[in-house]
Amino acid sequence: MYQDFQKHLQTTIAEIREAGLYKSERVIITPQSSAIQVEGGVDVINFCANNYLGLADNKELIQAAKDRMDVRGYGMASVRFICGTQDTHKQLEQAISDFFGTEDTILYAACFDANGGLFEPLLTEQDAIISDALNHASIIDGVRLCKAVRYRYKNGDMADLEEQLKAAQAQRFRIIATDGVFSMDGNVCPLDKIYELANKYNALVMVDESHSAGVVGKTGHGVTELYNLRGKIEILTGTLGKAFGGSVGGFTTGKKEIIDLLRQRSRPYLFSNSIPPMIAAAGLKTLEIITRDNTLQDKLHANTEYFVTKMKAAGFDIKPTQSAICAVMLYDARLSQEFAAALQKEGIYVTGFYYPVVPQGQARIRVQLSAAHTQEQLDRGIAAFIKVARTLNVIKQ
Repeated sequence: MYQDFQKHLQTTIAEIREAGLYKSERVIITPQSSAIQVEGGVDVINFCANNYLGLADNKELIQAAKDRMDVRGYGMASVRFICGTQDTHKQLEQAISDFFGTEDTILYAACFDANGGLFEPLLTEQDAIISDALNHASIIDGVRLCKAVRYRYKNGDMADLEEQLKAAQAQRFRIIATDGVFSMDGNVCPLDKIYELANKYNALVMVDESHSAGVVGKTGHGVTELYNLRGKIEILTGTLGKAFGGSVGGFTTGKKEIIDLLRQRSRPYLFSNSIPPMIAAAGLKTLEIITRDNTLQDKLHANTEYFVTKMKAAGFDIKPTQSAICAVMLYDARLSQEFAAALQKEGIYVTGFYYPVVPQGQARIRVQLSAAHTQEQLDRGIAAFIKVARTLNVIKQ
């Protein structure tokens, strides 16, 4: 049987290659940081990690993980309602709640699981989900697993959202679901206006803070800080895998009763092991670091402003951004791959994004800034972008 299926798979993979859409994985042989080595010992400056606060190789986090593994072991070997949970997990859940000003928190193996396991336990076919058109795949999959009536509004378009909310008055309960920062463009959701419409049309609000927590807002407390809505949004989801140390693990935080019901019925939580104690301990240390002062957040914001300003001045087509994501638009899938490969030869490590990760005809290089980047690294990156862009006729300066 597999011979026929194998031929089908080989044909499909060949078609992906022919279309210029095949994704190759590069091998890193050093810790994740602003400067890394790839296979072969080549040194590059890293502009494509979600390591926004530069904590992925932070010595305090590493030591916290080592220390906790010594006293709490390597792993949990089962799910929480069967074998119990450790004090470290409960401490991290409380720390996340304190960070966002929410009532309770539940941990998951990843934010993909948090979003995938969110909607189905809370809503039925009597209810509605109104989702931003550019929401992350994990939100989309979570919505698909739920029987609620689905509505979709254009990215950040409040007039369209209002029309969908009017239509959703036919349902019992309504949840507006949105990314805090849309990861491919870098724009922040207009949460203040979403909140107003939610109140007007009696809806709940869910925000995925994965690319905004630690980044957006004066002190990096996310979009609820940016819009002065701390503690007012019913559901927030997020990850420990980006600004919060760059490891694994996700969470949902919000109203107590929502979190309680998720503990009872959310399938990714009920049927997946808890994150390792060492990861939870590192998460606790991360929250300690980023709340004791604003050094990392200030550096990240300064680095982002510097890079974006210089790139625009050089003539690059940059998507409007309010985050640490700088989308350098190239539009053509093959060009994005050629551009990324040429940059790596210049010692700049980036990734070309193209369909199906972004819409067809919207290919780009997504640059992700970090508090760990030095100005010298930023300048080298900008100079390399300009050199490659001139060679490939992307800019004429």
